[in-house]
Amino acid sequence: MKIEHKIILSNIFNVALIVLIGLFAFQNLNIMLTKLRFMEIADDLNASFLEMRLSEKNFFLYRDETALSDIREKIDRTMESIGSVKNDVVRAVGEKNFEMLNLHLKNYSRVVEEMRKSVNRNLQLEIKIRTEGKKLKEFSENITRLERTEVNDIIANSKKVLFYSFGAIFLSAVLVSHFISQKILRSLREIESLAISISEGNFRKIENIKSRDEFGSVINAINFMSDELSHREEQIVQSKKLASIGILTAGVAHELTNPLNNISMIAQTYTELYDKLSNEDRIDFMNRVEKEADRIKEIVRNLLDFSKPKEANLNEADINDVIKKTLRLVQNMLDISNIETKLNLKEWLPHVLIDEHQIVQVLVNLITNAVHAMTGGGLLFIRSKEGSNNGFVEITVADTGKGIPPEFLPHIFDPFFSTKGDKGTGLGLSVSYGIIKNHKGNIRVESKVGVGTTFTIELPIAHKGD
Repeated sequence: MKIEHKIILSNIFNVALIVLIGLFAFQNLNIMLTKLRFMEIADDLNASFLEMRLSEKNFFLYRDETALSDIREKIDRTMESIGSVKNDVVRAVGEKNFEMLNLHLKNYSRVVEEMRKSVNRNLQLEIKIRTEGKKLKEFSENITRLERTEVNDIIANSKKVLFYSFGAIFLSAVLVSHFISQKILRSLREIESLAISISEGNFRKIENIKSRDEFGSVINAINFMSDELSHREEQIVQSKKLASIGILTAGVAHELTNPLNNISMIAQTYTELYDKLSNEDRIDFMNRVEKEADRIKEIVRNLLDFSKPKEANLNEADINDVIKKTLRLVQNMLDISNIETKLNLKEWLPHVLIDEHQIVQVLVNLITNAVHAMTGGGLLFIRSKEGSNNGFVEITVADTGKGIPPEFLPHIFDPFFSTKGDKGTGLGLSVSYGIIKNHKGNIRVESKVGVGTTFTIELPIAHKGD
């Protein structure tokens, strides 16, 4: 069910509850008005009954014959009065009580009429008059008292119903809001987790989608997008593989063609001039052939390092010691090239888990590239610190050389890509990239033409048990 429909249903429930409360309150109000109307009538009746009892008292005390006539007139007016409001009285006290009231009035009227017609004093009739008058007054007072009690009960019950009803509405609103908000937040967390996973290159999907609301539709769309991205990535990876094979093949052919052509030319010249060459010249020709053969072996060795990197022999090491060891190896090259080294090595860094020989190879390659970029001398900055990513140590190698053009930066780690023309094989940075990745680390480059280049390496910290 969609969230919109859930909200509408919850609102309908609350509105229905409010309508029921309103109907209940309206019904109770009508009952109260009816009973209040009866109590007004009852007050008038009680006043009339009181006047009848006073007239009755005057008759017994003073033998005032007109008192009986007054009683009879008051009874007639009272019966006429309650007859005119019969419906109101019946609604308030019921048909039975209305008939009982009429019966008491008739009995009282009958004994009064008998007394009025009696010539002599009749004690039995006097007792009956007193008895019927008392019954009439007590019945009226009882009904009035009961009606007042019922009105008070209705008011008390109405208060309770209103209190509990509004409590139920409030509780319903809170529970529905909590349920919907929790469902929304849970769906948002799932979507956030999926989006982060996709941004990290893990094109997973959310399985068993229980939600059939708007968020379920969004998750389905993201799952579809994840499938498409995964498919597109496979196509791109395949295209890159084919492109890399083409680049690799072209690079190998280009790199091997030059020394092979040189060997061929040397062999032809050697054959043509053999009789004219001295022993020293012949040895020189063979040295040149050997040099070109060494060049071919170097290319093949670099190619093997690139295609099948050696398995790293990982051990704990102090990265600052590794950097210092590397500098000792290249110090002569730095001095000859008129390059000043600026070291900024943070002390007490955590040990890293590395193959020291391979990391030295990477650092030597980066420093050598920096030297080639600073043909007229310059500054070489080497820094170490705890990485911005937890669990890593960071090493930076920066130079003040000519820099790398922006269009070359995306290809800097590609095999056989070189900014040195024929002077480089283009495999050094590719091999370095493979070594760092084999260490579960990262390597990145930043450069600005005319300012210099900075390589940043991140290596994982050695943990106990590694």
